[in-house]
Order: sequence, then structure tokens, then C-alpha cells
Amino acid sequence: MPSPLSVDLRERVVAAVAAGASCHRAAARFRVSVSSASRWSQRAHQEGHVAPKPMGGDHTSKRIEAHAALILATSQQEPRLFLRELRDRLAEQGVQTSTSGLSRFFQRHAISWKRGRRSQLSRSVTT
Repeated sequence: MPSPLSVDLRERVVAAVAAGASCHRAAARFRVSVSSASRWSQRAHQEGHVAPKPMGGDHTSKRIEAHAALILATSQQEPRLFLRELRDRLAEQGVQTSTSGLSRFFQRHAISWKRGRRSQLSRSVTT
């Protein structure tokens, strides 16, 4: 992912727009996109700064972490549930999530289930 453009460049573009240049003209002068010039100008007007917003990071785990107690209690009451079954049980209680979201939740909490083998290994054949 590319890094954000410098605050200095953003300030110069916003200053040009504030001085009366159109967003198109300021964008062409400083070789940035018109949409960037427009967004930066709006942000400077609304928030008082043009610093870039944080990049990356997790945006969805906060929603599922809010229901951590319910998820952990449900998984402890019925430890043999598959993720899709647990997802369905949670949906019945109003918690919308995905199986991959549940998988990441359990990874963050260092919880895993090791299922036993369904049948014994053959002693007559080397494995």
C-alpha cells in the first residue's frame, strides 16, 4: 500500500484553493488528483487540519469483541460446535458475524479445539 502524501504538499494545495484557485487548477499545479485536492480542502475546512488518516489496522474486531462473553460462554457450553453452528447460534441471539470472523476471534484469544481421530491407526501398516 502506498504511503500518504506529505502534509506540506497537502497544505500547499489547500492554500492554493483557499487563495481562489479551483480544485482542478490546484490539482494540476501540484500534480495530484482532483479528488484529493477536493477532499483535503473539505477536511481543512471541517476539521482544521489536513493530516492523513491512519492507514491499515483492524476495523471489524471491535464489533465481535463486544460480544466476547457471549461467544466464550456459548462455546464453553457446547464445545463440539463447528464454527458455522456457533455462528448460527449467535445469529439467533442477534450477533451477526462470519465463520472467518469467529476463527480470528478464537485465534486472538488463543483458543483451539483439537478433534480426536475418528478411527484408530492400523498397527499392521507403517505410517
